[in-house]
Amino acid sequence: MYCMKVKNFKEFKRGAEVTSLADEWSGRTTWFFRKIFVLHLTVILALPSFGRTQDTLIKNRPLQFQVNRLYVPGILMASGVLTNAFFKDQIKYKIVEQRNRHFGDFHTSVDNYLEYVSIPIAYGLDVFGVKSKNDFLNRTAILVKGEVLMYATAQVLKVSTHQLRPDGKDHYSFPSGHAAQAFATATFLSEEYKDRLPWMPYAAYTVAGTTGLLRIANNRHYLGDVLFGAGLGLLSMKISYWTHRYRWGKNKRKELSSAVY
Repeated sequence: MYCMKVKNFKEFKRGAEVTSLADEWSGRTTWFFRKIFVLHLTVILALPSFGRTQDTLIKNRPLQFQVNRLYVPGILMASGVLTNAFFKDQIKYKIVEQRNRHFGDFHTSVDNYLEYVSIPIAYGLDVFGVKSKNDFLNRTAILVKGEVLMYATAQVLKVSTHQLRPDGKDHYSFPSGHAAQAFATATFLSEEYKDRLPWMPYAAYTVAGTTGLLRIANNRHYLGDVLFGAGLGLLSMKISYWTHRYRWGKNKRKELSSAVY
């Protein structure tokens, strides 16, 4: 009897230690990503102060469609479908199993903010003197069209596929709306500033990718959900750029202030 009590006490103590470590890990992870976001935004806003010059850019330049631009979103979306349909035991459920075994109590809400972070950055840079490729009206029209296309497609797929989430809370797992949103806005930010800030695509898609990983870490999505959502978001915003007609200030030339890097 005494041995059983000792054994139960040890198991309880071990469980409490694991829970404590998981809570500590979750807190540190949330703190880490918050710091990364603040650092990322600080660097972006500080860069224009390093030097100034005048260059002539074509405002509202249409984005030409190219078949090879379909490769990346196509591969992401196909990988998501294949992972969910044909590699369930090897990949889909295996990742969830490992997550639950090692980080079962992990949770963070950072992904709820990261998915939108590219939008205020895209508009905020104009305020600090780093001009975007398109003017406010055309840029906003492109963003709205891309968002509507992405959101409508994601919702239709969520309802029609009726896939249970890893945490079992509802049947709206496929595709990941957070990943679609994050990659759509990352594409928007990238397209608007990649000509002036060549590093912007790397920063934007790093944040988007982090959002997708956190959805898996939070046990809200399978890997395939995130991959397909990423491709959907990227493709939706690209289609919005390809189909935009630039009704305002088409190809207007304007002196723009840019930073020297």
